[in-house]
Amino acid sequence: MRFAAINTWVQGQRPEAATASGWIAFQIGVFLLPSSLLLAVPPLFWALLQGSRCKRRPWWNDRLNRVFLLIAVLMLLGASRAFSGWLAWFGLMNWLPFFWGFWGFQPYVATAEGRRRIALLFVSGTLPVIFTGLGQLWLGWSGPWQALGGLLIWHLAPGGMPPERLSGLFDYANIAAAWLAFSWPLLLAATFECFARFQAGKARWQLPLLLIFLIAQLTALYLTDSRNGWGAAVLALPLVLGPARWLWLLPLILLLLLPVGFAVLPVIPDLIQQPARALVPEAIWGRLSDLAFSDRPLASTRLGQWTVAAGLVAEQPWLGWGAAAFSLIYPSRTGVWHGHPHNLPLDLAISHGWPVALLLVGVVAWLLLRSARLGMATGPLFERAWWAAVLILVLLHASDLPLYDGRINVAGWLLLAGLRLNPINITAAKGCDAIN
Repeated sequence: MRFAAINTWVQGQRPEAATASGWIAFQIGVFLLPSSLLLAVPPLFWALLQGSRCKRRPWWNDRLNRVFLLIAVLMLLGASRAFSGWLAWFGLMNWLPFFWGFWGFQPYVATAEGRRRIALLFVSGTLPVIFTGLGQLWLGWSGPWQALGGLLIWHLAPGGMPPERLSGLFDYANIAAAWLAFSWPLLLAATFECFARFQAGKARWQLPLLLIFLIAQLTALYLTDSRNGWGAAVLALPLVLGPARWLWLLPLILLLLLPVGFAVLPVIPDLIQQPARALVPEAIWGRLSDLAFSDRPLASTRLGQWTVAAGLVAEQPWLGWGAAAFSLIYPSRTGVWHGHPHNLPLDLAISHGWPVALLLVGVVAWLLLRSARLGMATGPLFERAWWAAVLILVLLHASDLPLYDGRINVAGWLLLAGLRLNPINITAAKGCDAIN
């Protein structure tokens, strides 16, 4: 009886387009993803195989797949003549398999109910990231932690990476912030839904637990010391609550942010700025005004990296220099090493040429705009949260590149697959034909 109940729950909210075994594997993979890419890949790969076998219209008939095929051809051509040599071929692994994943994962996020289930798994799977991160900073936890006879290793940096910044199970604080930031709107949706159930006399013990979870994740996001993460936390609230509440919510947010602006902006007179800085924690206004790095050379700043990156694009505009070329060229021209230009369109243009950058950025923008036009951004609670999670990930890549962590990359393409569908009519669609 207990096994039957568990099986019923696991198979619950399964989109008709998904096979039973693929749905189970997909849920396991999503839950394990933030903890370990090694553990998540086998079930996700099985789910991908099952999703690709779904009887639906031919792969070629989806116009986006044709665009991805063109992008793949251009990437392969660029790699064959790349400045970065074998690194160019290795770098294709950050892209080519995910074009397939975008297609194969669509059956599992083909309905609003399915997306809600996956969103909740992202939320629950994030708990180890929060737990280890807070333990890292507050309790002095450090790795390496090993499992499966050393096959699985968590390198938990003592005191954070960089020091005094929460990184948890990730290699760097900004990457941890990216995960916490895109999962934040999903957690908000879960909390708001639970609050509504609590008001109806249900979820009497779930709501306190979720509120603790909410506070813990917000605390962890703050402790990453990531400006992008902080901005994402603020942006998510109006997106998840929806336009119906913007009339009072947006003025309230602006009013709360006003002291921060006064504390940070250099044009504010001291008569106003000093009281604002007394009100706002120095850890916030100092970080936002880049107090700790005010004497950095230009080559160590985003502006310096973007300037050199734009020049590199102009030198090799069509097929690029090859993946990882920026990390080879930038030190020789500036004397400062950086692994990437901290901007995804620029990184794509340097590595693969501006046509690839334009096509990929265009696809993502089209998915966001089309899904918003079809009602996802203003639809039911978890639909708004899903759309917000994608938008936050997209915006994070304007000044950083968290996708070079495999877990972020997998999560991003999975979320994008959920935007491929029609959020208004998909629940009424049947079987594999639900994918439009």
